[in-house]
Amino acid sequence: MDDQLKGLILAGGKGTRLRPITHTSAKQLVPVANKPVLFYGIEAMVEAGITEIGIIVAPETGDEIRQTVGDGSRFAARITYIDQAEPLGLAHAVLTAEPFIGQTPFVMYLGDNLLRNGIAELATTFRSNQPDALILLTPVPDPEHYGVAELEDGRVVQLSEKPPEPKTDLALVGVYMFKSAIFDAARAIKPSERGELEITDAIQQMVDNGKVVEPQIVDGWWKDTGRLDDMLQANRLILDDLVEKVDGELIESEVEGRVVIAASARLVRTVVRGPAVIGEGVRLTDTFIGPYTAIGDNVEITGSEIEYSIVLEDSSIADLGGRLESSLIGKGSRIRRAEGMPKTFRLMVGDHSEISLP
Repeated sequence: MDDQLKGLILAGGKGTRLRPITHTSAKQLVPVANKPVLFYGIEAMVEAGITEIGIIVAPETGDEIRQTVGDGSRFAARITYIDQAEPLGLAHAVLTAEPFIGQTPFVMYLGDNLLRNGIAELATTFRSNQPDALILLTPVPDPEHYGVAELEDGRVVQLSEKPPEPKTDLALVGVYMFKSAIFDAARAIKPSERGELEITDAIQQMVDNGKVVEPQIVDGWWKDTGRLDDMLQANRLILDDLVEKVDGELIESEVEGRVVIAASARLVRTVVRGPAVIGEGVRLTDTFIGPYTAIGDNVEITGSEIEYSIVLEDSSIADLGGRLESSLIGKGSRIRRAEGMPKTFRLMVGDHSEISLP
């Protein structure tokens, strides 16, 4: 097998589990630690030496993804956009990308997934062993919510999509490596009960036809960021690896722990307890920012306490009188406190919302 691999990132889908945020933005562009989730996947590809990358996009969010990601030059990559008219399954996405992939072996990466240690080691194994497919697996406590693999003598023998009674706890992580045999396998299967061409069925087709499907157990954490709690956990995990860099203006303010503060940020009588990241143009006054919080660009916060939360760009929060925690605040939102007793609030707020808290 040629060492050259292509990359395929799936950035379609409607992101229903992250509404209302995804009513106005692609789920793959929601930031984790102030960087769009999709960027982590692109960077993982480039770190593995994969620079020819196709991105599957949906009609609703394709333009936004094109505008945000661009031609790939910022990542030292070349990006081709591939339109998928309807989200008809991962195997359907593979077939949609066949003209781009051709006969070249490729890596498929789900655009809303995060892998701590990237895919460089996985790509090296794939290049070295030259299986027909290589899939990434990880033990999970709730395998009935995932594609599940059964192994025998180090090979995959059975795959099931969200089985009600899983036979193992090994879930498929959102990274797959394939030779071109996957295309015939995807053409040979029928839609599942939910009307999709399942990638698990296509890989099972390869197994049944004697193709070599190798598993690799994931090293380090993996997160699917499709839900609020997953986004917050991914934010926490990435912030745990933060390297301190405080460039902003601090006036009567205190910074503790691993904190990144952008150069154009201004903090007045504010405490930031890391790990936390503060974006460009942020204004914090008389505020406490607790651990595992990401504050996006041009956010303004006064008289408030925020912890274990993500606040997206251009939002403002004022005089809450209680601690905001475990929350995801959409772009351009305005939150202030009306009269009443201090409380703890938990919010998932769509872009351009305005909220008065009692």
